[in-house]
Amino acid sequence: MALLFLAFEQIQSLGDLIAWGGYLLLFFIIFAETGLFFGFLLPGDSLLITAGLIAAQGHLEIVPVLLTMILAAVLGDSTGYFIGLKVGKALFARKDTIFFHHEHLEKTQVFYDQHGGKTIFLARFVPIVRSFATTVAGVAKMSYPMFMLFSITGAVSWIVSLTLLGYFVGTQFPELHAIINLVILSGVTIFILITIIQLIQSRRELLSKEQKNAATKNS
Repeated sequence: MALLFLAFEQIQSLGDLIAWGGYLLLFFIIFAETGLFFGFLLPGDSLLITAGLIAAQGHLEIVPVLLTMILAAVLGDSTGYFIGLKVGKALFARKDTIFFHHEHLEKTQVFYDQHGGKTIFLARFVPIVRSFATTVAGVAKMSYPMFMLFSITGAVSWIVSLTLLGYFVGTQFPELHAIINLVILSGVTIFILITIIQLIQSRRELLSKEQKNAATKNS
């Protein structure tokens, strides 16, 4: 515990945080966003650009960054797929929780019905949908080889394009590093605040539903 507090005392900026968490932190965030239901709360797109900017500043190496996040995205996809395959239609009867919103699953189902297998590729660029698309594909029992084809090509396209965008800006405009760090820090702060607000709202909605159900039973 003392070592953990010491590590946080040494973190003075977002660059320090990324350098401290390193590739493991990037792996966890991308894996969670693509394979776990609460992943829709995580900053996928902005994280990729930020990772590119941090790599441009020399905190991380760009090639390992890309490979780490691509691997995390593909493994996260497969995790979501097998969750859907195992649980099946029971997911659609699951009650809402703070980290699971039934409406997100339904919207993703509509998206999947419209685009079929291509959803796994297209969902990479659509927040929220990307966190539920693989599970819906598992529920639909999509062919796993076809699923993997869309998963890998989608992961490479999404991660390489946005991460290299951040890396290009960071390398071509090094004089803007201080401003970029401020923008990144502001973005992370705003994201955390939005996430907290969403969790509070979700909690209130759940309590409201429970009270209405209780009132209905009592009447």
